[in-house]
Amino acid sequence: MIYIDNNATTKIDAEVLEVMMPFLKENYGNASSKSHSLGWIAEEAVENSRQQIADLINADSQEIIFTSGATESLNIAIQGLYRELGKTKNEIIVCTTEHNAVLETCNHLSEQGIIQHQLNVNREGLIDIDELKKLINKNTLFVAVMLANNETGVINNAEEISKVVHAFDSFFICDATQAIGKINVDVQELGIDLMPLSAHKFYGPKGIGALYIRRKNPRVTLHPLSFGGGHEKLLRPGTLNVASIVGMGKAAQLAQQNLWNYAALTSHLRTRLEHHFQYKFGTNVYINGSIKNRLPNTTNILFVDKKATEILSQLPFIAASTGSACASAISKPSHVLTAMRLSESEAYGSIRFSFGKNNSVEEVEEVALMFEKILPKVL
Repeated sequence: MIYIDNNATTKIDAEVLEVMMPFLKENYGNASSKSHSLGWIAEEAVENSRQQIADLINADSQEIIFTSGATESLNIAIQGLYRELGKTKNEIIVCTTEHNAVLETCNHLSEQGIIQHQLNVNREGLIDIDELKKLINKNTLFVAVMLANNETGVINNAEEISKVVHAFDSFFICDATQAIGKINVDVQELGIDLMPLSAHKFYGPKGIGALYIRRKNPRVTLHPLSFGGGHEKLLRPGTLNVASIVGMGKAAQLAQQNLWNYAALTSHLRTRLEHHFQYKFGTNVYINGSIKNRLPNTTNILFVDKKATEILSQLPFIAASTGSACASAISKPSHVLTAMRLSESEAYGSIRFSFGKNNSVEEVEEVALMFEKILPKVL
């Protein structure tokens, strides 16, 4: 199997797995147990991981809470803000290309009576900052625009967005799930107020994530969604998954250390594959989204007059994607691509290739050769 679906999930790093194992065996204490050494060891490990994640995004460790992943983090952020401040500010602005974890949660708020405004994107997948300025007002509770799109890799200008948002005393929720470990993400520089992370997107374990919550300028206060313990600042009660938290911390440390090396490698592989396709198929292929403003590892390619599912069915040894992994069971065209003004047939003809640190030039050459052989045969 040639795996080029790293935006769906990544293979856990061997170093990450190594540091997790002691907390599944001998150091199995509950981090909330204060009366013995096993609890102290677990608590220290959790706080060390909290600091490693904070260092990765230039935050204070006390601004990090642990969750099961980005979807839960987004629910805590969006619904928590609404429950805390929804009576004083009753409008929200949501980009049309957000992950379903954002879109469906915000649709739920609309059912509760909040007014939702859609922020559109252009053909390149980028928002128009002037449109945001027209939509935002003093009643806007938050604006949700992701940093890097999971399907196209397109990167929005978070720093510019945050300045507009904060001018109206609103909050900026920025889903950086796909950006972490691929580009530098500095929450201070970008002005992000609430930001989810998911470990399995940067070579950590599945089922563990975090939420960054800004403490000052502005201070973000969230109302809890669940109850039953004092864990994670009362926002996420329940026994902490110490082993996975340790793994996430190590993955964050490795991401910080290797960021530019990973970016250089994946950018080279992505560009090489694009050049192969463009040389061989010419105007029968098209890159969806901004070429300039995108993640180094991601390309979303439209194969004109072809069906992506038919192409991939002929290539069982290549793992790529026709859209978001979270929506793969839904037989609808990608909402991201249709929001970018692609037709339904164009959306159905598009494939996402997302490279990772374990990919090689040899794999790219093999993939290109396989496509050359089968594409002319696919309807």
